[in-house]
Amino acid sequence: MSFFSKRYHVPGTAPGTLREPPAPPRFAPRIGVIEYDTGYLEEFPDVAIDECRRFLESPTITWIHVQGQPSADILRTLAECFAIHPLALEDILNTGQRPKLEMYEDQYFLVLGLPCLADARVCVEQVSLFLGENYVVSFHAGENDPFEPVRKRLRESKNRIRTRQADYLLYALVDRIIDQGFPVLEDISERIENLEVELLEHPGRQTLNSIHQLRRDLLLLRRLFWPQREVVNLLMREGGAPIREETQLYLRDCYDHGVQILDLLESYRDLSAGMLDVYLSSTSHRLNEIMRLLTVISTIFIPLTFIVGLYGMNFGRDLPRSPWAMPELDWYYGYPLVWLIMIGVAVAMVVYFKYRRWF
Repeated sequence: MSFFSKRYHVPGTAPGTLREPPAPPRFAPRIGVIEYDTGYLEEFPDVAIDECRRFLESPTITWIHVQGQPSADILRTLAECFAIHPLALEDILNTGQRPKLEMYEDQYFLVLGLPCLADARVCVEQVSLFLGENYVVSFHAGENDPFEPVRKRLRESKNRIRTRQADYLLYALVDRIIDQGFPVLEDISERIENLEVELLEHPGRQTLNSIHQLRRDLLLLRRLFWPQREVVNLLMREGGAPIREETQLYLRDCYDHGVQILDLLESYRDLSAGMLDVYLSSTSHRLNEIMRLLTVISTIFIPLTFIVGLYGMNFGRDLPRSPWAMPELDWYYGYPLVWLIMIGVAVAMVVYFKYRRWF
């Protein structure tokens, strides 16, 4: 997992320069268009970029969605149709931007991050949105379209989106992006629960790696949702066209969702920091237990080693009998008696250690 994921131009390049990325995209971008009003809806799932011009003449609300990494030619054509600023085009092409809101004369430009899961890891895909008086243009750099639930709502004739203006459609798209944080956080919650059980039962090297990966995912989400909340806050506070007053009420609800996600993120960050401390404490405790057991075993063998060493001094057996010689060496049952003494000493020490709760 790379820490630096932003695509950028060579330092010194003129602002607004559109330069294709060095690696070709994995899949060709697709352009979908939806036109709608209260009693009318028509979908164009796959249109050519040159056909987008004719949708500007329609009195209905137009939603143009570009799925995948657009080429410079697609961006230039859309810029001519919707009067998009060159700096905004550069931000679309160079993904990995920080969430932000740019306000032009009669157009809003938003850059947001869509959190998602890939191979049990958190990743962020950039979403760019343009809002005009009667149109919304959206760009998503990923492979899968995240806005299918919004399309499903649009197909319902009595849905609220059909009765509102383009700013409410923008709210629906922003709300879809913000709410995507909840299933991601739910997955992180399950990972935290599994790690807590693993920490108490059998922590290992893989547990430490999982904790570090969890902390990196939480850091990535925090870097995403802090500025994203401010974007919604700015969007909510900007009055007048193209954001209408009735839409600002819904944006406040979207802002509240962002606050809830940040609260959960802070709680999970505290839990992950505590888990790292628990892992280090658990590792230290296991080491202390091992050292205690080894110390008890060594202590038990100290008197046994003394006895064996004492009776191992059987020198002078071939010399004339000395009054200072060990009488036990001539005993008929000397060897089994020494064994009984050593076993009795070992058992007595184990009972004593158990009584003192040393192990």
